Amino acid sequence: MSTPASPEGEPYLRIERLTKKFGAFTALADIDLEVFPGELLCLLGPSGCGKTTLLRCIAGLDIQTSGRVVQAGKDISTLPPTERDYGIVFQTYALFPNLTVYKNIAYGLENRKLKKADVDKRVHELLELMGIPAEVRKYPAQLSGGQQQRVALARALATWPGLLLLDEPLSALDAKVRVYLRYEIRRLQRRLGVTTIMVTHDQEEALTMGDRVVVMNQGVIVQIGSPVELYREPATPFVAHFLGTMNSLPGIVVDVRRVRVGSVELDFDRPLDGLAPGAQVTVCVRPEELTPQRDSAGGGNNISAHVTDLEFLGAFYRATLSVDGIEDHRVTADFRPNVVQEQGIREGAAISLSIPGNRMRIFAGGQES
Repeated sequence: MSTPASPEGEPYLRIERLTKKFGAFTALADIDLEVFPGELLCLLGPSGCGKTTLLRCIAGLDIQTSGRVVQAGKDISTLPPTERDYGIVFQTYALFPNLTVYKNIAYGLENRKLKKADVDKRVHELLELMGIPAEVRKYPAQLSGGQQQRVALARALATWPGLLLLDEPLSALDAKVRVYLRYEIRRLQRRLGVTTIMVTHDQEEALTMGDRVVVMNQGVIVQIGSPVELYREPATPFVAHFLGTMNSLPGIVVDVRRVRVGSVELDFDRPLDGLAPGAQVTVCVRPEELTPQRDSAGGGNNISAHVTDLEFLGAFYRATLSVDGIEDHRVTADFRPNVVQEQGIREGAAISLSIPGNRMRIFAGGQES
């Protein structure tokens, strides 16, 4: 996981009350966003949430209905794409199929009328940086998907842009190459210090690559924060469920630190501010926070359950549980393989679990997903 950035000083890019409509449909509604120098910001959300539209408005490929885009102190809201300072990598890479790797990377430099020697130096510098110097004379069709992605990235960086825009750059690759290249892109971005905005629908990609993550849904920003903040302190049920796996259970507030779920009472480590006794709530807890115990202590957040299903997922086992007192709602728990082996956890087994009071999230209202 990347180290969270600490935004300081003036933002490099500011989005101010940006709205984009397509006829009667509002794709973006009053978006306010700041991007700081050198950070990698991920725009994350489901298909149709507006993240790619926002990226296209920043690039000038779509013009916003209202609002402003300010880059390095300059209002670029109405400038055409050719007059904006960015490089972009599309989901399909959009390489010129009739041009060699060399010519693809050199394209923007040659359009700027740079000297041939300077173009040649920059192209080979980028080929070395991307680790593909031997592919210089090949055509895109002769390259693997990962190599094409590197060429597209090199072309985007060729003209020394102040901003790098990445529109789901890894989605067309297979899983193993995608994991490797997201590390490579992050390493390269840190090395170059280029301010970067990346669109993705992949939660793991956003959590591992982003300094900060912007979660979007239905044309609005739902929450902004570091990957750790969003995962551990989701602001809404949507964020809680969109980032990773989450158990969601309906409950009733008992007192200032206690909620009843079914016939089970759960203690929280902090006051449930603004929630009166009797209020309906949703209690959320992640599968990895449910810890198996050899013996139930009979108090606190220790609960008893039966394993109804056990699935091996490599790094962990995912158990589906029927919890005593909450039988109407299945609960998911993730256990390390050594714990499963040592404690004899198997389908049909009765187990005791502990739920930490500081790892549960609570939301007003009934159950949401």
